[in-house]
Amino acid sequence: MTTHPLRLPLAAVFALALVLATIAVPLLQARAEDIQTTAQTLYIVDYQTGAVLVDKNSTGRIEPASLTKMMTAYLIFEALKSAKLKLTDTFPVSERAWRMQGSKMYVELNNSIKLEDLMRGIIVQSGNDACIVVAEGMAGSEEAFADRMNAKAKEFGMTGTHFVNSNGWPDPNHYTTARDLEILARHLIADYPEYYHYFSELNYTYHGIKQGNRDPLLYKNVGADGIKTGHAEGPGYSLVSSGQQNGRRIIMVVQGLDSKQSRSDEALQLYQWAFRNFDDVTVAKANTALVQAPVWLGASETVGLGPKSDLVVTLPRDAKGKLKATAVFDGPLAAPLAAGQQVGTLRLEAPGMAPMEVPMVTTSAVERLGAFGRMIAAAKYLIRS
Repeated sequence: MTTHPLRLPLAAVFALALVLATIAVPLLQARAEDIQTTAQTLYIVDYQTGAVLVDKNSTGRIEPASLTKMMTAYLIFEALKSAKLKLTDTFPVSERAWRMQGSKMYVELNNSIKLEDLMRGIIVQSGNDACIVVAEGMAGSEEAFADRMNAKAKEFGMTGTHFVNSNGWPDPNHYTTARDLEILARHLIADYPEYYHYFSELNYTYHGIKQGNRDPLLYKNVGADGIKTGHAEGPGYSLVSSGQQNGRRIIMVVQGLDSKQSRSDEALQLYQWAFRNFDDVTVAKANTALVQAPVWLGASETVGLGPKSDLVVTLPRDAKGKLKATAVFDGPLAAPLAAGQQVGTLRLEAPGMAPMEVPMVTTSAVERLGAFGRMIAAAKYLIRS
């Protein structure tokens, strides 16, 4: 295996150096301390690159409260997309749902309610009662619906989560983590963009009662478009939020604030901090040659090597660092070579940071020389040696 230091354009070197800073644990810890939030848990992730901008207790167990309704909404969206349900389908209201306390949509006993109304009651009004109506209508009982929630959480890799109900009513066995909530938010955005808009509706009126969306960032004109708030006596006030500015999206999970006002104020501060201090930068386009590798017995003497997909990184605007970028491959490469064939890696290193490796592929195909061409190539090799 040979190594080949790369001389990349200055802008690319700068960008590559800074992406390493975003994944370095010491820097992330410093960022979390610099923010000085009173939140018990804070986790902010760049949606496109998956870069963690700040991590405070992301894997610690938390009580999700109404953030639970994100999974309830996901299962509704899934049923709609698969045509198992329609927005016009109706579900009956049981006494259990009617008597449910906490935040309410104010469903009427023995009434049948359209699924779209119930969905808005869950997402916009945060109705615990609406969740039970949907759970019973979709699975026969809330317990059976919770089994579906847990199966989906397992499918998503939400390893720190367990649900016992559809609405987030307190229970010792009902818990999650900020990391898992970010995974769930990502799936809601990516899997069902045709339904995600419900999370940005500012208010909804049912049975003559108008209620506003509890997400404070939706009213700030900062590009926020969801997702869900939560509150319980123990964990305090929480928010999972997502939004876009200049084509860049973040997902933020904040939990453990002491009031609605602090949730509004700190969420806005944290949200703006994430957009103000970081950028997504395309360092190299897919199949763009960053280095020419020698080829043995090929119709071409060299072949370009580059990343298989666009190399996009998230970088802090004020970070500084030194980068060593090295192409690592076994050369010369033996023909034939197919376009897009992985033959090495691009190794990125900076002082005090863990190395980062990106697969390198051939940017074009190289055919093997015929018998006569191979004889000539072998003769040239013997003459050089």
